[in-house]
Amino acid sequence: MYTFNPGPAQVYPQVRQYLQDAFDEGWLSAPHRGERFTGLMRQTVQELKNKLNVPQDYTVFFMGSATECWEVLTQSLTPRKSFHLYSGAFGEKWYEYAKALRPACVGYPFGIDEVPDVAALPLPDTETDLVCITQNETSNATQLRDGFILNLYNRLGQALLAVDATSSMAGVQLKFIKADIWFASVQKCFGLPAGLSVMILSPRAVARLRDQNERGHYNSLVSQYEKMLNWQTTYTPNVLGIYLLSRVLHDRPALKAVHQHLQERATKLYDYFEQATQLTPLVTNPETRSTTVIGLQGPPALIDEVKRRALAQGLQLGNGYGSWKAGSLRIANFPAIPDEAFEQLVQFFAREFA
Repeated sequence: MYTFNPGPAQVYPQVRQYLQDAFDEGWLSAPHRGERFTGLMRQTVQELKNKLNVPQDYTVFFMGSATECWEVLTQSLTPRKSFHLYSGAFGEKWYEYAKALRPACVGYPFGIDEVPDVAALPLPDTETDLVCITQNETSNATQLRDGFILNLYNRLGQALLAVDATSSMAGVQLKFIKADIWFASVQKCFGLPAGLSVMILSPRAVARLRDQNERGHYNSLVSQYEKMLNWQTTYTPNVLGIYLLSRVLHDRPALKAVHQHLQERATKLYDYFEQATQLTPLVTNPETRSTTVIGLQGPPALIDEVKRRALAQGLQLGNGYGSWKAGSLRIANFPAIPDEAFEQLVQFFAREFA
């Protein structure tokens, strides 16, 4: 069985051995205040920076999920309000989470085939602490590219730019210097089981959290920062998840090669479905299409039939999501999915739904 579900997604086959090694090496009961664990933390952070091209002066945190990152950012870095640009369900959920805690937060939706005009955006006033975007919207297979993020960052003034890169980090090359905050869960492009997320902060964001000094929550960011200075956490961490992350980062190729390979696979699928008659790309504008999640649309009955017949052949496709649920499906293009699975998928569509 190959799963093309966009999360939790296919894990690297090596994870089976990593789990056995973690057990044999005693990581499942390792003290998280001891030198052995702090050495693992230091090693994992350095592997992450090296493999993903994260600037050395950026600070890495580990949390439970990208959803937790939404909440922590609102609690610790948004004393007044945030401004949210979104085209899909996860960007909108982030806005709703933030608004529940800071009622003054502002949401700005845009279409899935639209690249927002940065110059025309009602960008934040001096009361806005954070501008929030979803770089790769898993729900509808869209993506905001580097040029847009750079142009947006250059317009923000004192506001920090926060980027949800949950379904793209470790799969595409991200220009981390063009935003202040990046975060992602590991159950997508990292090819690992769910239960861990990575948050990366620029020096500017660290200076802001220290200035805010918010300490009213168990996961307050300033407290986490102080612990990370000694390679520790404020809470009992997911030691197994961090160990697995260290192993998979160490064994994976350079991100440039991964990025190029995923682009080639995505182009092949998009080109195929551009010529198809039954299923067509959900996103019609090539400039807003995701590299790591491909969305297809069609009549609901056909979507159900495609998923059913694919599953019978050992190919699990992802459901549509949110307002696109009934009339779409999603195909994950994550690094842990082998090329032979993609070839089998293309042959399935050519044979069954040409």
